[in-house]
Amino acid sequence: MKSLIKSVNGLPLIIKLLLCIPLVEIFYSICRVVNGVARKNILWIIFGILTIIPGAAFMWLIDLLWVLFKGHACGLG
Repeated sequence: MKSLIKSVNGLPLIIKLLLCIPLVEIFYSICRVVNGVARKNILWIIFGILTIIPGAAFMWLIDLLWVLFKGHACGLG
């Protein structure tokens, strides 16, 4: 599971930005759930589940800014 997160963080910047598009951003939400399971952190699992459907309305903007300033999506660093 950690190799998936490393692979996502290793993507080129343009691909990370494309993954921030509102309906495609669900991929990052699923990655948050996987990251929470890999770290055995219940908060990241719950946060990831909550951002899959209802959170997709605002998380794409947060992820877009996070990718631009930090280089990875929120919670995947």
